[in-house]
Amino acid sequence: QAQLVESGGGLVRPGGSLRLSCAASRSIFSFDAMAWYRQVPGKERELVADITRGGITNYAESAKGRFSISRDVLKNAVYLQMNSLKSEDTAVYYCQAKLLTINYWGQGTQVTVSS
Repeated sequence: QAQLVESGGGLVRPGGSLRLSCAASRSIFSFDAMAWYRQVPGKERELVADITRGGITNYAESAKGRFSISRDVLKNAVYLQMNSLKSEDTAVYYCQAKLLTINYWGQGTQVTVSS
């Protein structure tokens, strides 16, 4: 079992920045990968960025150049730095930890980009 707790969401103006945090209840090295997803009502949850145990990162096209995923192994945490935010980034952002075929999810944090 694993628990994931996201934080850092909120209301931000277009062009602004936010940093999301995901705290895991156990070592993030125990997972094959950690990821950030997002979801808007009526749409499927989509991958934003992920980072493997080996540190390889991957980004959705919409996130490239604006978002950055990172981790702090000592804190068992994963972060998503989001810059140059756009209204279309508005969504609930979820942290995911993947181990083989098992996916663990956090409860989500709302990000609203609006003037």
